[in-house]
Amino acid sequence: MIRNPFHLVEFSPWPLTGSVGALLLTAGSAGWFHGEANTVALLGVILIILTMLQWWRDIIREATFQGYHTMKVSTGLRWGMILFIVSEICFFFAFFWAYFHSSLAPTPELGSCWPPIGIDPLNPFQVPLLNTAVLLASGVTVTWTHHSLMEGHRIQSLQGLTLTVILGIYFTFLQAGEYYEAPFTISDSAYGSTFFVATGFHGLHVLIGSTFLFICLSRIWFYHFSTGHHFGFEAAAWYWHFVDVVWLFLYISIYWWGC
Repeated sequence: MIRNPFHLVEFSPWPLTGSVGALLLTAGSAGWFHGEANTVALLGVILIILTMLQWWRDIIREATFQGYHTMKVSTGLRWGMILFIVSEICFFFAFFWAYFHSSLAPTPELGSCWPPIGIDPLNPFQVPLLNTAVLLASGVTVTWTHHSLMEGHRIQSLQGLTLTVILGIYFTFLQAGEYYEAPFTISDSAYGSTFFVATGFHGLHVLIGSTFLFICLSRIWFYHFSTGHHFGFEAAAWYWHFVDVVWLFLYISIYWWGC
């Protein structure tokens, strides 16, 4: 058998099951919004969760126990994560484009002003400012975790990552309360649409990042990472810093400037 530094990925059903789950979730959610039962959307959520758990299991097995993640493979994974974050930047750029398209030159239908007539925007110095502090603090704790991992301080890395996950959950809790008490809805002109779509997708990314970091926390607990081999955590940390930066732009443009 010829050994090489590359990882020839075996056939996997998880991309297919993940795609089917996303289709069921999207179609089921659209039907649910129009008064139909949410059974299809729930099936999609269950299938996505099962796909995530089993796909993570396979990758952890390849990286930790089978030794497939060599230096060359890790380099490829790093470039893959970088390109993924670039695609996410383009994703959010579209939302900012839509927001500034409406806010910099508001049409007569919006009352020729921004926020539009009848919209009472949220106070940027209340819950949004607290959420900003929470995410900035989580950026500090995830950096603390990274340095602790590189220096071999396992207990400190567990403490730092636990705090990061708690802060991520707290951010989600605050944003859910903010949505519940918001004086406008997603159907309230371009302001409501751009506000809830941009901040809502960011909230979804916080949930995904929190899940990503929780998996890394469990891997640290089970000694899956070493001082020089912990790209799974690095990818999660990069993603979390990206989420932090996007929130800063959201806070400055939508919450503070837009009010």
